[in-house]
Amino acid sequence: MEVQVAPLRAWDDFFPGSDRFARPDFKDISKWNNRVVSNLLYYQTNYLMVAATVVSIVGFLSPLNMLIGGTVVVLVFMGFVWVSHNKDILRKLKKQYPTTFVVTIMLSSYFLISYLGDVMVFMFGITLPLLLMFVHASLRLRNIKNKLENKMEGIGLKKTPMGIILDALDQQEESINKLADYISKVKE
Repeated sequence: MEVQVAPLRAWDDFFPGSDRFARPDFKDISKWNNRVVSNLLYYQTNYLMVAATVVSIVGFLSPLNMLIGGTVVVLVFMGFVWVSHNKDILRKLKKQYPTTFVVTIMLSSYFLISYLGDVMVFMFGITLPLLLMFVHASLRLRNIKNKLENKMEGIGLKKTPMGIILDALDQQEESINKLADYISKVKE
């Protein structure tokens, strides 16, 4: 299936006002995780624009260190995903504790970057955009259009860059994955 770029959502939908933001229920991690995943899928192009702006500013101020930092994070991410796909214990850890998995990737990247170069570039150029995305995705309440788009992504009608990343982190909903497997079998 061909990868499609999700549309840029209107900025008044992305930042609609305080009535569409609420603190997540920290007692129900599954529901909070579902909200984050749904918002990451729905607003992925907006998140990309915000991250690109921050990365561009930091990259302009320190281009070589930003290039090194970005390369280290991508390589560490790919290494962790590869290892987790080949080791059952890490696959289970990644599935049950996705935040721990991402924090481990970020800490590993931090230590490698501190060994190689400028830690402030890592903090502002890489960690800040990820933190902004996570905070927005955690606080932004979903709407009907958001839920519908996520179901289409989940059952395989659409494939987007954020969907590929979330698949690598095993963060798609179980029931949707079962439905997608069923649809692919029917197509064969």
